[in-house]
Amino acid sequence: MLKKHQMDRINELARASKERALSDEEKAEQKTLREEYLKKFRASFRAHLDRIEIVDGDEQEIKH
Repeated sequence: MLKKHQMDRINELARASKERALSDEEKAEQKTLREEYLKKFRASFRAHLDRIEIVDGDEQEIKH
């Protein structure tokens, strides 16, 4: 996942966008941080799914 300061910045920008319009620089930063977050989330989720083993009722592994 992202570092704590990056997550804090994402949240800070999200709160700010509810109170006021973000500057172009802030919008670009927010977009970059969100893309990085999604990239890492998807990779982590994919790795988690790849470790799942499906077995049938007879405890035999089903290949995927």
